[in-house]
Amino acid sequence: MIHDAFEDFAAALPPMSALMGLDLGTKTIGVAVSDRIGAVATPLETVKRKKFSADAARLLEIIKDRDISGILLGLPRNMDGTEGPRCQSTRAFARNLMQLTDLPISFWDERLSTVAAEKALLEADTTRKRRAEVIDHVAASYILQGALDRMRHLKNG
Repeated sequence: MIHDAFEDFAAALPPMSALMGLDLGTKTIGVAVSDRIGAVATPLETVKRKKFSADAARLLEIIKDRDISGILLGLPRNMDGTEGPRCQSTRAFARNLMQLTDLPISFWDERLSTVAAEKALLEADTTRKRRAEVIDHVAASYILQGALDRMRHLKNG
């Protein structure tokens, strides 16, 4: 089920469950996963996009292997907060994915996640080639970490 309200998504998750964060690009999908206590997001891999069925098959494989309980997609809003064609594409991907899994799905505002990931990789003195290889799943971990931090705040708030 797709939850537009983040609080509803958080409430739908079972306790002690791992989450998957996705940074959807036109050519790649950055994938990050969390630990079971919801403290840390870890970059996992970058899936080279082919067609939806192949992309979804790989994501479902990761979900099964890692016992994932919820999926969070970065929503690429414009800087003024409006939604453009990339947001529509992300929402369409979520609707298609919903047909293949019963897991709760939601969105997280991903503005500047790639900028933050790039900055972190530059600070780590990562080579240009290596940055290109890992930027998407590092961005996915920024998206997921933001959501994990928000969930912790909801629980403790």
